Amino acid sequence: MPRIFDDAQLNTQADAKTRRKLQDQRRMAYRRAIEHYAEQCRLQRELADFPDLVPAGYLVGEARLQRSAA
Repeated sequence: MPRIFDDAQLNTQADAKTRRKLQDQRRMAYRRAIEHYAEQCRLQRELADFPDLVPAGYLVGEARLQRSAA
C-alpha cells in the first residue's frame, strides 16, 4: 500500500532534521570548547615547568594583540 504524505508530515520531518542539525552544531561547539580548555590547561602545566619563559610569552602575546587591534 503506498504511503501518502501530507504537508504536515513533510514539515515535521524537515523540523526534525533541522533540530538534529542544530543539536549537532551545539554539541560540536561544546566539544571544541572542552578541547580548547584542555589544551590551555596542558600549556599552563608545561609553562609552569619554565617560569622564566612566562613573562616573555606574555609580552609576545600582548604585542600580537596590539598588532591585530590596529
